[in-house]
Amino acid sequence: MTYCVGMMLERGLVCMSDTRTNSGVDNISTFRKMNHWEVPGERIITIMTAGNLATTQAVISQLEERNKAPSDRHNSLLEAETMFQVATIVGNLLHETIASRVEDNGQRAAAGTFSATIIVAGQIAGMEPRLFMIYPEGNFIEASRDTPFFQIGETKYGRPIIIRGYDPEMSMEDAVKLLMVSFDSTLKANLSVGLPLDLQVIERNGFKPKHEHRITHDDPYFQAISSSWGDALKNAFHSLPDYSFYRED
Repeated sequence: MTYCVGMMLERGLVCMSDTRTNSGVDNISTFRKMNHWEVPGERIITIMTAGNLATTQAVISQLEERNKAPSDRHNSLLEAETMFQVATIVGNLLHETIASRVEDNGQRAAAGTFSATIIVAGQIAGMEPRLFMIYPEGNFIEASRDTPFFQIGETKYGRPIIIRGYDPEMSMEDAVKLLMVSFDSTLKANLSVGLPLDLQVIERNGFKPKHEHRITHDDPYFQAISSSWGDALKNAFHSLPDYSFYRED
């Protein structure tokens, strides 16, 4: 399984994804779920994927036309005029890839076997940063002030933390801290999400990553966040009003 988050701020976009892939409890691997492409000064596009690994790798390979010689490759994402067109290209390709896999396997393919979900984040010069979540059917929704972040994969454990802590005006550093708390809580609750984590920060009108970092198990800042958050929760719990069985109604 996977956990990926794309967050939209006034200052830009923040993306984070885990790298764990598992088939059962005894077949666990590490695969990068975040890919990005950039044209300096003109655009940056980041994609995060969750779901069937073969499906998502096929989508990325087709976007990069890896079946062709390097000199003949033509990445359509770098030619799309808007981020909406980028999301449309990715959505159509995801839908076609899943449909092809289902057709090839016929009745042997259980419902959802080849399913995948994708987050697309980025900015093209002259336009606002934009964030999309693409469903297996190829349709998608866009982030807004009412829905400023998207999660895919194992979302339920880290979602309450983001909802309580998110502020569109927050600094990118605080947004990273918030996501680290969200991921730490997810890691504690679900073994199908695991380190290392990939982090990318995209500043508005920057058109290249402002910051990229791979967070491993021995990352000192992540360790500090994890232990400090655990202590803070215990202190907050003990500071709550005590419950009494003999209280007056």
